[in-house]
Amino acid sequence: MQRFSHLTTIVADLGDIFFFTAPLTILPLIVAVLFAEWGMLLPMASVPAIFFGAGILLRLVPRHERGVRLSTALCSVALFWFCCALISGLPFVLGLHMGFLDSLFEGMAGWTGTAYTMLASLDTTPHTLIFWRSYMQWIGGLGIIAFSIALASNSGLFRSKILRSESRDEPLMPSIMHAGRAIWKIYGILTFFAIGLILFTGLSLWESVNLALSAISTGGFTPHNGGILYYNSTVLELILIPIMIAGALPFKLYYLITENRRWSLFGDEQVKLFFLFLAAGVVVLTYDLIFFGNLELLPALQQGLFMTVSSITTTGFQVANIHTWASVTVLFLAMLTFIGGAAGSTAGGIKLDRIAFAYRALTWWFHRLYVSGKILIPFRIEGRVIPRTTAELLAAKNMLVIILSVVIIFISTLVIIQFHLTTYTVTEIVFSVVSAFSTCGLNAGYVSPDMPVISKWIIIIVMWIGRLEVIPVVMLFLALFRGSES
Repeated sequence: MQRFSHLTTIVADLGDIFFFTAPLTILPLIVAVLFAEWGMLLPMASVPAIFFGAGILLRLVPRHERGVRLSTALCSVALFWFCCALISGLPFVLGLHMGFLDSLFEGMAGWTGTAYTMLASLDTTPHTLIFWRSYMQWIGGLGIIAFSIALASNSGLFRSKILRSESRDEPLMPSIMHAGRAIWKIYGILTFFAIGLILFTGLSLWESVNLALSAISTGGFTPHNGGILYYNSTVLELILIPIMIAGALPFKLYYLITENRRWSLFGDEQVKLFFLFLAAGVVVLTYDLIFFGNLELLPALQQGLFMTVSSITTTGFQVANIHTWASVTVLFLAMLTFIGGAAGSTAGGIKLDRIAFAYRALTWWFHRLYVSGKILIPFRIEGRVIPRTTAELLAAKNMLVIILSVVIIFISTLVIIQFHLTTYTVTEIVFSVVSAFSTCGLNAGYVSPDMPVISKWIIIIVMWIGRLEVIPVVMLFLALFRGSES
């Protein structure tokens, strides 16, 4: 009975999110009309129709829990993300007659902001679906949760705790309604500026909008098969770099700017780490491309800079063939991708705040080993002393996510290798799994419509787990098979 009550609350909360998501998914219908793609109206209309209809029905399910439970919120978010991928794949089934698995893959890549695709030819894909892919990444990048919070804060799900599902648990703003509106305003302004910058390169409004939506959401979908290389524009590559970085920095900083508070870019620890890893990545990749790839300094620096930014922001834009790179270079790029961007941003990966916290916790533990047990070693975060018991609990939770992430990548890679290891090396398969987990989508060539069915399922699940940083999906499975602890 307890499990049933917990699940009905999750389902009811899911109905709330569906109901408020439905209006967002109408925009691609306008694109279908603008490009006179009348055959895409019905496939595209199926998405808001299902969201709206399912939302109304699921909201009728009674809630049996009182107050806000973080476990319920996390389960609802995990289930919502998977259902979004499932529903959002329908236009590809109805419009392009893609198979169920490939359409689910495309939907999951869209909502998780991963640059992997199962479409055989982007250049022949209808404009409506090209926009739908970019738009999925945009609304999935940051805003759908904040948007729902702003519109329905009276629901048990829509409280500040839900921000923890993607490491956004910092005290951003005191008001939930204000938080949602402020985040969407900032997100919209950044997107507007991104479109304007890309237009400066001479690209059309259509190309600029799609690239901007993907870049600011650190998603990585492009309108053409050749990706960024299709445009053959160094200026475009240079302009995309600050846009990708903007999406991977904590949005708390942008809020502080808009509120005219005292603010320093490099006063934030995550920002410092971000640019430290970025600088190190550019140096290492440039060196490797010169000495292993036999490139000249300028093209090596150009590729090294762009690919480092694309990997650490987990955007997935690509200007080089990773399949031709040395294994050590591929593994280094995988490390940057695994780390990812800042918490409170649209980037994936395990996040820079976890890296910083893990380093601080390890040094604290080892320091305590070398001193007398009578000496109290304080644990400090941002100048504040944290009690020992609290610090140990936080450190354990932080390390748990990192360890589970490594285990998931390890097991997923082993399963894929068992079924497919011919053309591609173990290094390239490891890189593909890490890229999927970090919702990056940089591709060494393995991920394609021709890969085995088992590999497609694994990549789908890895993208899902990685986007939500493991714990919400674990909580969902616990709710399904064990129920909720009282």
